[in-house]
Amino acid sequence: MLHWRRLLTRCLSEAVALMRSESAPRAGLRVLMYHAVGTPAAGDKLGIYNISPALFASQIEAMTTTHSDIEFVALAHTAPSKGQLRIAVTFDDGYRDNLHAAAPVLQEQGIPFTVFACTNFIRSNSGEYLSKAELQKLASIPGATIGSHGVSHTRLTELSAYALRDELISSKCFLEDVTGKAVVSLSYPHGAVNRRVRDAAEDAGYAIGTCSRFDINGPGCDALTLARTDILGIDSVRIFKQKLRGDWDWYRWRSTAVAIR
Repeated sequence: MLHWRRLLTRCLSEAVALMRSESAPRAGLRVLMYHAVGTPAAGDKLGIYNISPALFASQIEAMTTTHSDIEFVALAHTAPSKGQLRIAVTFDDGYRDNLHAAAPVLQEQGIPFTVFACTNFIRSNSGEYLSKAELQKLASIPGATIGSHGVSHTRLTELSAYALRDELISSKCFLEDVTGKAVVSLSYPHGAVNRRVRDAAEDAGYAIGTCSRFDINGPGCDALTLARTDILGIDSVRIFKQKLRGDWDWYRWRSTAVAIR
């Protein structure tokens, strides 16, 4: 059943891709959001958040060879340059394959990246997620940054003030203790963020926050509510290139991120 649902979703995506006309890349900071690279993603009913290592490598190759004017930046460089496309690569949840499958490809191309780890997943020792030792190894890779994805992968907008602060600070302290490095970036679980959560993150010491809102970030963007471009396991290289250019930014209309107000 999962196979057919995934196939149908991919066919629909390819049909949409064929209707898109090629355009010049939109300028700004585009933050790519990946999850698993070769591991079935937890709770992924359509099987779309696990990208095969081969397709991942093809996407990275396409990104580095097709668009010579792209600047690959660490997520810390949030200020978009006028008239230029900047790309920051991120991963959510903290799957082991981020170290073993994705990191070598990105290292080879000299592309910096950020892995947002959920600390309860790290503690679970389930085999799907990074262990403490693997997290340390990942953090030691040049160009790699570890960020927080909360403690329990709970929607932060639904928590009390005390529970929210605990999620933010406990995850930050755990990751800093394990890696020995400052953790100043956060991916809001499920993309759930509002003004209260955004401000609590800033108070907890975070300088960067990423949502699940599908878009590019332009001048004047809030570094604590950065939009991202969701990259799926059903995205062909054709669709991937279109997403880089901004041809799929219309997809923001169905964003699940909570509005900032």
